[in-house]
Amino acid sequence: MNYILFDGPSRNNLLPFTYTRPVADIRIGILTIRQKWEKVLNTTTTTVTEDYLSEKYPMVEMEENIMIHASYLPNPSLVKQIKALKANQAIFKEEDVIAFFTNDTQENIDFSTYEAIEFNEAILKVENTWDIFSKNGEAMQVDFDLLTKDRTSQPIPESNNIIAPENIFIEKGAKLEFTTLNASSGPIYIGENAEVMEGAIVRGPLALCENATIKLGAKIYGPTTVGPHSKVGGEVNNSVIFGFSNKGHDGFLGNSVLGEWCNLGADTNNSNLKNNYAEVRLWDYQTEGFARTGLQFCGLMMGDHSKCGINTMFNTGTVVGVSANIFGSGFPRNFVPSFSWGGSSGFTTYLTKKAFEVAKVVMQRRKLEFLQEDQAILEHVFEETKKYRRE
Repeated sequence: MNYILFDGPSRNNLLPFTYTRPVADIRIGILTIRQKWEKVLNTTTTTVTEDYLSEKYPMVEMEENIMIHASYLPNPSLVKQIKALKANQAIFKEEDVIAFFTNDTQENIDFSTYEAIEFNEAILKVENTWDIFSKNGEAMQVDFDLLTKDRTSQPIPESNNIIAPENIFIEKGAKLEFTTLNASSGPIYIGENAEVMEGAIVRGPLALCENATIKLGAKIYGPTTVGPHSKVGGEVNNSVIFGFSNKGHDGFLGNSVLGEWCNLGADTNNSNLKNNYAEVRLWDYQTEGFARTGLQFCGLMMGDHSKCGINTMFNTGTVVGVSANIFGSGFPRNFVPSFSWGGSSGFTTYLTKKAFEVAKVVMQRRKLEFLQEDQAILEHVFEETKKYRRE
Protein backbone atom coordinates (compact mmCIF):
# COMPACT_ATOMS: atom_id res chain seq x y z
CA MET A 1 0.00 0.00 0.00
CA ASN A 2 1.11 3.56 -0.73
CA TYR A 3 0.84 5.88 2.29
CA ILE A 4 0.77 9.67 1.91
CA LEU A 5 0.85 12.10 4.84
CA PHE A 6 -1.06 15.35 4.32
CA ASP A 7 -0.70 18.63 6.20
CA GLY A 8 -4.35 19.27 7.03
CA PRO A 9 -5.83 22.49 8.43
CA SER A 10 -3.43 22.58 11.41
CA ARG A 11 -0.58 23.58 9.12
CA ASN A 12 -1.06 27.32 9.62
CA ASN A 13 -1.35 26.91 13.40
CA LEU A 14 2.12 25.34 13.37
CA LEU A 15 3.92 28.26 11.73
CA PRO A 16 6.79 29.27 11.80
CA PHE A 17 7.90 25.60 11.90
CA THR A 18 5.80 24.64 8.88
CA TYR A 19 7.17 27.48 6.77
CA THR A 20 10.13 25.20 6.04
CA ARG A 21 8.73 21.65 6.42
CA PRO A 22 5.52 19.66 6.14
CA VAL A 23 3.62 18.92 9.36
CA ALA A 24 4.90 15.33 9.08
CA ASP A 25 8.49 16.44 9.65
CA ILE A 26 7.88 18.09 13.02
CA ARG A 27 9.78 16.34 15.80
CA ILE A 28 7.90 15.49 18.99
CA GLY A 29 9.01 12.81 21.42
CA ILE A 30 12.08 11.06 20.00
CA LEU A 31 11.07 10.78 16.35
CA THR A 32 9.50 13.06 13.77
CA ILE A 33 5.84 12.39 12.98
CA ARG A 34 6.88 10.88 9.64
CA GLN A 35 9.40 8.57 11.31
CA LYS A 36 6.71 7.36 13.72
CA TRP A 37 4.31 6.48 10.90
CA GLU A 38 7.00 4.83 8.81
CA LYS A 39 8.10 2.75 11.80
CA VAL A 40 4.60 1.43 12.60
CA LEU A 41 3.61 0.95 8.94
CA ASN A 42 6.99 -0.56 8.05
CA THR A 43 7.19 1.44 4.82
CA THR A 44 8.20 4.82 3.48
CA THR A 45 5.76 7.71 3.08
CA THR A 46 5.48 10.80 0.90
CA THR A 47 3.69 14.08 1.48
CA VAL A 48 0.93 16.41 0.36
CA THR A 49 2.06 19.87 1.40
CA GLU A 50 2.36 23.44 0.12
CA ASP A 51 3.44 23.76 -3.52
CA TYR A 52 6.66 25.61 -2.68
CA LEU A 53 7.75 22.74 -0.38
CA SER A 54 6.88 19.98 -2.83
CA GLU A 55 10.22 19.89 -4.65
CA LYS A 56 12.03 18.98 -1.43
CA TYR A 57 9.10 16.95 -0.08
CA PRO A 58 7.45 15.36 -3.14
CA MET A 59 4.29 13.27 -3.28
CA VAL A 60 4.28 9.85 -4.92
CA GLU A 61 0.74 8.93 -5.94
CA MET A 62 -0.24 5.44 -7.12
CA GLU A 63 -3.49 3.82 -8.19
CA GLU A 64 -4.38 2.99 -4.58
CA ASN A 65 -3.39 5.37 -1.78
CA ILE A 66 -4.07 5.74 1.90
CA MET A 67 -3.90 9.37 2.97
CA ILE A 68 -3.10 10.13 6.63
CA HIS A 69 -3.60 13.45 8.45
CA ALA A 70 -0.06 14.23 9.68
CA SER A 71 -1.19 16.09 12.82
CA TYR A 72 -2.27 12.76 14.31
CA LEU A 73 0.33 10.54 15.95
CA PRO A 74 -0.01 6.79 15.48
CA ASN A 75 -1.34 4.48 18.16
CA PRO A 76 -1.99 0.72 17.84
CA SER A 77 -5.78 0.97 17.42
CA LEU A 78 -5.54 3.65 14.74
CA VAL A 79 -2.81 1.80 12.86
CA LYS A 80 -4.94 -1.36 12.87
CA GLN A 81 -7.92 0.56 11.46
CA ILE A 82 -5.80 2.25 8.80
CA LYS A 83 -4.30 -1.03 7.63
CA ALA A 84 -7.83 -2.47 7.35
CA LEU A 85 -9.16 0.42 5.21
CA LYS A 86 -10.80 -0.47 1.90
CA ALA A 87 -11.44 1.75 -1.11
CA ASN A 88 -13.69 4.73 -0.40
CA GLN A 89 -13.57 4.31 3.36
CA ALA A 90 -12.51 7.15 5.65
CA ILE A 91 -11.68 7.30 9.37
CA PHE A 92 -13.10 10.35 11.15
CA LYS A 93 -12.64 11.82 14.61
CA GLU A 94 -15.48 14.28 15.07
CA GLU A 95 -15.13 16.60 12.06
CA ASP A 96 -11.54 15.62 11.25
CA VAL A 97 -10.61 13.15 8.55
CA ILE A 98 -7.75 11.12 10.05
CA ALA A 99 -7.20 8.78 7.10
CA PHE A 100 -8.88 7.57 3.90
CA PHE A 101 -8.36 5.04 1.12
CA THR A 102 -8.69 6.58 -2.31
CA ASN A 103 -8.32 5.66 -5.97
CA ASP A 104 -9.02 9.27 -6.99
CA THR A 105 -6.61 12.09 -7.66
CA GLN A 106 -6.42 14.71 -4.92
CA GLU A 107 -8.66 17.13 -6.82
CA ASN A 108 -11.58 14.69 -7.06
CA ILE A 109 -12.22 13.62 -3.47
CA ASP A 110 -15.82 13.90 -2.24
CA PHE A 111 -16.13 12.58 1.30
CA SER A 112 -19.93 12.42 1.05
CA THR A 113 -19.40 9.34 -1.13
CA TYR A 114 -17.13 7.64 1.43
CA GLU A 115 -18.09 5.15 4.10
CA ALA A 116 -17.36 6.91 7.40
CA ILE A 117 -15.63 5.01 10.22
CA GLU A 118 -15.56 6.81 13.57
CA PHE A 119 -12.42 6.69 15.71
CA ASN A 120 -13.53 7.16 19.31
CA GLU A 121 -10.36 6.52 21.29
CA ALA A 122 -8.01 9.13 22.76
CA ILE A 123 -5.22 10.08 20.40
CA LEU A 124 -2.34 12.57 20.37
CA LYS A 125 -2.76 15.41 17.91
CA VAL A 126 -0.28 18.21 17.19
CA GLU A 127 -2.39 21.19 16.14
CA ASN A 128 -0.66 24.17 17.80
CA THR A 129 2.99 25.11 18.25
CA TRP A 130 2.76 24.77 22.02
CA ASP A 131 1.52 21.18 21.67
CA ILE A 132 5.05 20.27 20.58
CA PHE A 133 6.44 20.79 24.08
CA SER A 134 3.27 20.31 26.16
CA LYS A 135 2.56 16.86 24.65
CA ASN A 136 6.21 15.91 24.35
CA GLY A 137 6.31 13.65 27.41
CA GLU A 138 3.41 11.52 26.23
CA ALA A 139 4.86 11.25 22.72
CA MET A 140 8.28 10.37 24.11
CA GLN A 141 6.99 7.46 26.16
CA VAL A 142 5.28 6.01 23.07
CA ASP A 143 8.46 6.42 21.01
CA PHE A 144 10.62 4.96 23.78
CA ASP A 145 8.44 1.85 23.98
CA LEU A 146 8.43 1.55 20.18
CA LEU A 147 12.19 1.91 19.73
CA THR A 148 13.28 -0.27 22.67
CA LYS A 149 10.79 -3.15 22.40
CA ASP A 150 12.60 -6.52 22.47
CA ARG A 151 15.97 -4.76 22.45
CA THR A 152 18.74 -4.52 25.05
CA SER A 153 20.39 -1.25 25.99
CA GLN A 154 24.13 -0.79 25.83
CA PRO A 155 25.57 -1.09 29.36
CA ILE A 156 25.59 2.07 31.46
CA PRO A 157 29.18 2.92 32.45
CA GLU A 158 29.77 2.47 36.19
CA SER A 159 31.00 6.02 36.76
CA ASN A 160 27.46 7.37 36.30
CA ASN A 161 24.99 8.04 39.11
CA ILE A 162 21.81 6.27 38.03
CA ILE A 163 18.21 6.22 39.30
CA ALA A 164 15.69 3.82 37.68
CA PRO A 165 18.10 2.20 35.18
CA GLU A 166 15.24 0.11 33.77
CA ASN A 167 13.91 3.33 32.17
CA ILE A 168 17.21 4.19 30.49
CA PHE A 169 18.17 3.02 27.00
CA ILE A 170 21.56 3.71 25.44
CA GLU A 171 22.27 3.13 21.74
CA LYS A 172 25.62 2.01 20.37
CA GLY A 173 28.39 4.58 20.21
CA ALA A 174 26.89 6.80 22.93
CA LYS A 175 29.30 8.26 25.49
CA LEU A 176 28.51 9.18 29.09
CA GLU A 177 30.75 9.28 32.14
CA PHE A 178 30.32 10.87 35.60
CA THR A 179 26.78 12.07 34.94
CA THR A 180 23.58 11.84 36.98
CA LEU A 181 20.63 10.27 35.17
CA ASN A 182 17.30 10.10 37.02
CA ALA A 183 14.70 8.21 35.00
CA SER A 184 12.21 7.76 37.84
CA SER A 185 9.88 10.40 36.37
CA GLY A 186 10.18 9.31 32.73
CA PRO A 187 12.40 7.46 30.25
CA ILE A 188 15.85 8.59 29.19
CA TYR A 189 16.90 7.70 25.65
CA ILE A 190 20.52 8.29 24.59
CA GLY A 191 20.80 7.99 20.80
CA GLU A 192 23.54 6.56 18.62
CA ASN A 193 26.87 8.40 18.97
CA ALA A 194 25.32 10.95 21.35
CA GLU A 195 27.29 12.25 24.32
CA VAL A 196 26.44 13.37 27.85
CA MET A 197 29.50 15.16 29.21
CA GLU A 198 30.80 14.98 32.77
CA GLY A 199 28.83 16.68 35.52
CA ALA A 200 25.58 16.89 33.57
CA ILE A 201 22.44 16.29 35.64
CA VAL A 202 19.45 14.88 33.77
CA ARG A 203 15.94 14.17 35.00
CA GLY A 204 13.74 12.37 32.47
CA PRO A 205 11.87 12.21 30.28
CA LEU A 206 14.75 12.98 27.91
CA ALA A 207 15.44 12.14 24.28
CA LEU A 208 19.02 12.84 23.24
CA CYS A 209 18.97 11.94 19.56
CA GLU A 210 21.82 10.65 17.41
CA ASN A 211 25.05 12.67 17.44
CA ALA A 212 23.59 15.18 19.92
CA THR A 213 25.52 16.49 22.94
CA ILE A 214 24.71 17.59 26.47
CA LYS A 215 27.63 19.74 27.62
CA LEU A 216 29.59 19.87 30.86
CA GLY A 217 27.55 20.55 33.99
CA ALA A 218 24.26 21.05 32.16
CA LYS A 219 20.95 20.75 34.02
CA ILE A 220 18.26 19.13 31.87
CA TYR A 221 14.80 18.22 33.08
CA GLY A 222 12.07 16.88 30.97
CA PRO A 223 10.16 16.25 29.02
CA THR A 224 12.96 17.53 26.77
CA THR A 225 14.05 16.47 23.29
CA VAL A 226 17.47 17.35 21.91
CA GLY A 227 17.32 16.58 18.18
CA PRO A 228 20.09 15.08 16.04
CA HIS A 229 23.44 16.91 15.88
CA SER A 230 22.29 19.50 18.46
CA LYS A 231 24.19 20.74 21.50
CA VAL A 232 22.74 21.94 24.80
CA GLY A 233 24.29 23.45 27.90
CA GLY A 234 23.10 25.45 30.89
CA GLU A 235 19.53 24.84 32.06
CA VAL A 236 16.82 23.36 29.82
CA ASN A 237 13.28 22.48 30.87
CA ASN A 238 10.42 20.89 28.86
CA SER A 239 11.71 21.98 25.46
CA VAL A 240 12.02 20.47 21.98
CA ILE A 241 14.97 21.14 19.66
CA PHE A 242 14.29 19.73 16.21
CA GLY A 243 17.91 19.15 15.14
CA PHE A 244 21.18 20.77 14.03
CA SER A 245 20.62 23.59 16.57
CA ASN A 246 22.73 24.78 19.48
CA LYS A 247 22.07 26.17 22.92
CA GLY A 248 25.63 25.43 23.87
CA HIS A 249 26.19 27.66 26.90
CA ASP A 250 24.76 28.77 30.22
CA GLY A 251 21.33 30.37 30.22
CA PHE A 252 17.77 29.11 30.51
CA LEU A 253 15.48 27.60 27.86
CA GLY A 254 12.08 26.50 29.09
CA ASN A 255 8.73 25.42 27.60
CA SER A 256 10.14 26.23 24.19
CA VAL A 257 10.60 24.87 20.67
CA LEU A 258 13.61 25.52 18.41
CA GLY A 259 13.59 24.54 14.75
CA GLU A 260 16.68 23.44 12.81
CA TRP A 261 19.89 25.43 12.32
CA CYS A 262 19.17 27.77 15.24
CA ASN A 263 21.85 29.11 17.58
CA LEU A 264 21.38 30.77 20.97
CA GLY A 265 24.30 32.89 22.13
CA ALA A 266 25.89 32.44 25.57
CA ASP A 267 23.68 33.44 28.53
CA THR A 268 20.54 33.66 26.42
CA ASN A 269 17.47 33.35 28.65
CA ASN A 270 13.78 33.09 27.98
CA SER A 271 10.93 33.77 30.36
CA ASN A 272 8.33 31.01 30.50
CA LEU A 273 6.03 32.56 33.12
CA LYS A 274 4.49 36.03 33.20
CA ASN A 275 5.11 38.14 36.32
CA ASN A 276 1.37 38.20 37.02
CA TYR A 277 1.01 34.43 36.36
CA ALA A 278 -1.54 35.17 33.64
CA GLU A 279 -2.29 32.95 30.65
CA VAL A 280 0.33 33.28 27.90
CA ARG A 281 -0.74 34.50 24.46
CA LEU A 282 1.25 33.67 21.34
CA TRP A 283 1.40 35.31 17.92
CA ASP A 284 -1.11 33.67 15.57
CA TYR A 285 -0.16 33.86 11.88
CA GLN A 286 -3.76 33.24 10.79
CA THR A 287 -5.45 36.01 12.76
CA GLU A 288 -2.32 38.20 12.77
CA GLY A 289 -2.88 38.79 16.45
CA PHE A 290 -2.04 37.15 19.77
CA ALA A 291 -3.98 33.97 20.52
CA ARG A 292 -4.81 32.35 23.83
CA THR A 293 -2.83 29.20 24.60
CA GLY A 294 -4.53 28.12 27.82
CA LEU A 295 -1.02 27.79 29.28
CA GLN A 296 0.60 29.47 32.25
CA PHE A 297 4.06 28.31 31.14
CA CYS A 298 5.11 29.04 27.56
CA GLY A 299 8.49 30.29 26.36
CA LEU A 300 10.13 30.73 22.96
CA MET A 301 9.09 29.46 19.53
CA MET A 302 11.96 29.94 17.06
CA GLY A 303 11.82 29.01 13.38
CA ASP A 304 14.62 27.46 11.32
CA HIS A 305 17.91 29.31 10.68
CA SER A 306 17.25 31.96 13.35
CA LYS A 307 20.05 33.10 15.66
CA CYS A 308 20.53 35.34 18.67
CA GLY A 309 23.61 36.98 20.20
CA ILE A 310 25.03 36.66 23.72
CA ASN A 311 22.90 37.77 26.68
CA THR A 312 19.71 37.88 24.60
CA MET A 313 16.51 38.02 26.67
CA PHE A 314 13.19 36.71 25.36
CA ASN A 315 9.88 37.57 26.98
CA THR A 316 7.25 34.98 27.85
CA GLY A 317 5.54 33.67 24.74
CA THR A 318 7.91 35.03 22.08
CA VAL A 319 7.58 33.84 18.48
CA VAL A 320 10.60 34.27 16.21
CA GLY A 321 10.18 33.49 12.51
CA VAL A 322 12.62 31.96 10.02
CA SER A 323 16.13 33.38 9.44
CA ALA A 324 15.91 36.13 12.04
CA ASN A 325 19.08 37.54 13.61
CA ILE A 326 18.57 39.07 17.08
CA PHE A 327 21.12 40.89 19.21
CA GLY A 328 21.63 43.74 21.66
CA SER A 329 20.36 44.58 25.14
CA GLY A 330 16.75 44.65 26.29
CA PHE A 331 13.79 42.50 25.31
CA PRO A 332 12.89 42.31 21.62
CA ARG A 333 9.14 42.40 21.01
CA ASN A 334 7.37 39.07 21.41
CA PHE A 335 6.77 38.62 17.69
CA VAL A 336 9.89 38.83 15.53
CA PRO A 337 9.06 38.40 11.83
CA SER A 338 11.10 36.16 9.55
CA PHE A 339 14.24 37.74 8.05
CA SER A 340 14.45 40.42 10.75
CA TRP A 341 17.81 41.87 11.81
CA GLY A 342 18.13 43.76 15.11
CA GLY A 343 16.70 43.75 18.62
CA SER A 344 14.82 45.80 21.20
CA SER A 345 15.83 49.07 19.55
CA GLY A 346 14.22 48.00 16.26
CA PHE A 347 14.63 45.75 13.25
CA THR A 348 15.65 46.06 9.64
CA THR A 349 15.29 43.44 6.91
CA TYR A 350 17.85 40.65 6.93
CA LEU A 351 18.59 40.39 3.22
CA THR A 352 18.39 36.92 1.71
CA LYS A 353 21.86 37.17 0.20
CA LYS A 354 23.41 37.59 3.65
CA ALA A 355 21.13 34.98 5.24
CA PHE A 356 22.03 32.42 2.58
CA GLU A 357 25.75 33.04 3.04
CA VAL A 358 25.37 32.20 6.74
CA ALA A 359 23.20 29.14 6.02
CA LYS A 360 25.82 27.74 3.64
CA VAL A 361 28.63 28.14 6.19
CA VAL A 362 26.57 26.70 9.06
CA MET A 363 25.48 23.65 7.06
CA GLN A 364 28.99 23.03 5.69
CA ARG A 365 30.21 22.70 9.30
CA ARG A 366 27.93 19.64 9.56
CA LYS A 367 29.08 18.40 6.13
CA LEU A 368 25.72 19.21 4.55
CA GLU A 369 25.04 21.32 1.49
CA PHE A 370 22.69 24.29 1.29
CA LEU A 371 20.81 23.18 -1.81
CA GLN A 372 18.98 25.19 -4.44
CA GLU A 373 15.70 23.73 -3.17
CA ASP A 374 16.52 25.00 0.34
CA GLN A 375 17.21 28.45 -1.06
CA ALA A 376 13.95 28.42 -3.04
CA ILE A 377 11.97 27.58 0.12
CA LEU A 378 13.58 30.43 2.07
CA GLU A 379 13.05 32.86 -0.81
CA HIS A 380 9.35 31.97 -0.76
CA VAL A 381 9.21 32.48 3.02
CA PHE A 382 10.93 35.86 2.61
CA GLU A 383 8.24 37.01 0.19
CA GLU A 384 5.35 35.47 2.13
CA THR A 385 6.39 37.17 5.39
CA LYS A 386 7.23 40.56 3.90
CA LYS A 387 3.97 42.05 5.23
CA TYR A 388 5.10 41.50 8.83
CA ARG A 389 8.37 43.43 8.48
CA ARG A 390 8.70 47.18 8.73
CA GLU A 391 10.74 47.85 5.63
